[in-house]
Amino acid sequence: MAEQGGCEGASQREVSKAGQPAREQSSFFALMSRMKYIERWALMRSTHPENLSEHSLEVAVIAHALATIANVRYGRSLDADKAALVGLFHDMSEIITGDMPTPVKYANGQILGAYKDVEARAELKLLDELPDDLAPTYRRIFFPEDEHGNVSEDEAYLRALVKAADKISALIKCVDEAHAGNAEFTRAKDSTQQKIDAMAEEYPEVRDFVAEFLPPYGQTLDQLL
Repeated sequence: MAEQGGCEGASQREVSKAGQPAREQSSFFALMSRMKYIERWALMRSTHPENLSEHSLEVAVIAHALATIANVRYGRSLDADKAALVGLFHDMSEIITGDMPTPVKYANGQILGAYKDVEARAELKLLDELPDDLAPTYRRIFFPEDEHGNVSEDEAYLRALVKAADKISALIKCVDEAHAGNAEFTRAKDSTQQKIDAMAEEYPEVRDFVAEFLPPYGQTLDQLL
């Protein structure tokens, strides 16, 4: 009986520590971990399949770089760490929706509008999986509006740089496929390059990254070192 009493006490301590009630389980991060199962470029023949987890990491790295360039060279006061976080989570809705191919998504305004609505609902569904005390912190990563529904100039600029990082990551994928001798991505490369060129005219950080850091992509390790 003494042993049973001891086990019962241990179990109770696991459930309640420091007098606090046990917290409910949350599936939020388990869902986030499923990014690695979402394949990008689903309609394309790839020499190396790319999943959402790989893409999101690359976007986070590039977004941080763009925000840093903005601060160091162009007098901005952006939160580069937040830019990385926004980049890391920017496609989280695809955990639920999957990756809709770009030609389909942008086929017409009606499809795009419907997809944006589904995307927003998916993001809210994922946020609902968070504990109430943590949800506001993560909500600020996903949605730029403040409590009054406004977006500051710096916040809007940061989000624009994350979108640019997303496009640069897509271009890097196209470059990698081209260097592997895969012509499947030729049109995607040209159209993505045009979008980035337009962004570079508006955002000097994008222009700098493309000029300084993009050319080595596709080279071998011996060439890079």
